[in-house]
Amino acid sequence: MEEYNKDQLYKRNVVLYLESSPNPNSLKFVANFMLVPEGLSFDFPDKESAKDSDLALDLFNFDYIKRVFVMSNFITVTKNENLEWDGIQKEIKTLIHEFLETEKPVINENATPSNQIEEDDPETVKKIKVILDEYVKPAVEQDGGAIIFDSFNDGIVKLQLQGSCSGCPSSTITLKAGIENLLKSMMPEVQSVEAESI
Repeated sequence: MEEYNKDQLYKRNVVLYLESSPNPNSLKFVANFMLVPEGLSFDFPDKESAKDSDLALDLFNFDYIKRVFVMSNFITVTKNENLEWDGIQKEIKTLIHEFLETEKPVINENATPSNQIEEDDPETVKKIKVILDEYVKPAVEQDGGAIIFDSFNDGIVKLQLQGSCSGCPSSTITLKAGIENLLKSMMPEVQSVEAESI
């Protein structure tokens, strides 16, 4: 019989389930509790950018992982195109599950979220960020990604595609038919929307 271990007895009960996204190379690993504060997102397009997340660094040890995105209660993992999910999703899920059981933070305290409204933002930029937050964020978050404000110059809004949105076949349609039309109808100063690749 196993010895009594108080730490094991009260270990967090981690439940992880998988959700597909419109991007066939991205998969959402959804936990039964919040991983980061509501409304914040953290995008790691490569291992070098993942210094503020031990979990993301661990995931990048799998050489087939191209991107890690963390928001709310999920982690979106993007893989190389030449591999099928069937062969790798179990080991990714196991790694995430075991990490979450340790109860270590997914994101380190000094990490900077990718989608904050800053005090010194010009009014136009604040308005664009609010529209993105209220109208765009909920839809793309369901798909395992985020669309983040990058810049606004000469009527052109540049946005960063994160998580499953990055490299997604339908992201151009989302940008042009969805977000560009929305911003143009609400803000006459916006002429077009483009993706800024990172």
